[in-house]
Amino acid sequence: MSKQIQFTKTGSPDVLQIVDVQTPTPKADEVQIQIHAIGLNRAEMMYREGAYVIEPVFPAILGYEGAGVVTAIGDGVSEFTIGDKVSVIPSFMFTEYGTYGEIVNMPKHAVVKHPDTLTMEQASASWMAFVTAYGGLLEFGKLQKGDVVVLGGATSSVGLAAIQIAKMQGATVIALTRTHAKGDVLLDKGADFVVATTEDDVTAKLLEITGGKGVNVVFDPVGGQGASHIFYAMAQDGRYIIYGALSHDDIAVPVFPILGKHLTVRGYELFEITTVPEKLAKAKQFVYDGLASGQLHPEIDKIFAFDEMVKAHEYMASNQQIGKIVVKV
Repeated sequence: MSKQIQFTKTGSPDVLQIVDVQTPTPKADEVQIQIHAIGLNRAEMMYREGAYVIEPVFPAILGYEGAGVVTAIGDGVSEFTIGDKVSVIPSFMFTEYGTYGEIVNMPKHAVVKHPDTLTMEQASASWMAFVTAYGGLLEFGKLQKGDVVVLGGATSSVGLAAIQIAKMQGATVIALTRTHAKGDVLLDKGADFVVATTEDDVTAKLLEITGGKGVNVVFDPVGGQGASHIFYAMAQDGRYIIYGALSHDDIAVPVFPILGKHLTVRGYELFEITTVPEKLAKAKQFVYDGLASGQLHPEIDKIFAFDEMVKAHEYMASNQQIGKIVVKV
């Protein structure tokens, strides 16, 4: 028997329960992993609350990320052997698989070996953030050396990962945050400039920083009415990539900058990378190489124990973290 975290009704973190389960033998194309660490994601909080893109099927499991050791493999799996240290990349639905457990089965396409230089905690905190940022900035944002990029929600794990990837590409990074309280932290993490969306004139600041030329790429999980201030400060042929809806308001999109500057506005989801084998293979290689070289390094905010998952979810809901929340199994 092994322990797994489930919930039987939606609600607050208190609905999460630790139960004993018998993990089945892995089926064809599945890998069984003894999980050592779990990286938490906001999607899991939304799923627990009943506010995610899919409805829970009870008893519900959850968990997009994790790292551990392969303990068994199913038929058709040749990429991994027992004893391999591996991580999980989000490329499945919670109605199929989840990482909140001591022993879990995963589809082989969602499993990746990570560099030996990483701890299990670091590995569990890497793949969602870096693959999400890779897809938005490089695959769809077409970020080039010399570009100026604006990163919304910059203190999140994805935002911090995006800073690192953008700097790798030779871009100038402008980090957006609500107030200047976290400004010094973002500069320490590699941002070139910080703009506070509730304290600064966003359009004026972006134009001032770029010498009036405007920003080339925007990678934003917020959207909402404030997005219009960014559009007015975008460069010719600029690309605005939105990958979340932290503001539940509709995006305010002024028509004249779109027309006059030939802007591209695009919605982006991680699954556009993780469900397309060729794109996923490229992303895995890019992130693995970056982690192995040390150019990419996960930012961990706080580590909780497995039996503290309720506390970990409460902390995630507080929005205090800068970087990733990790649960050690």
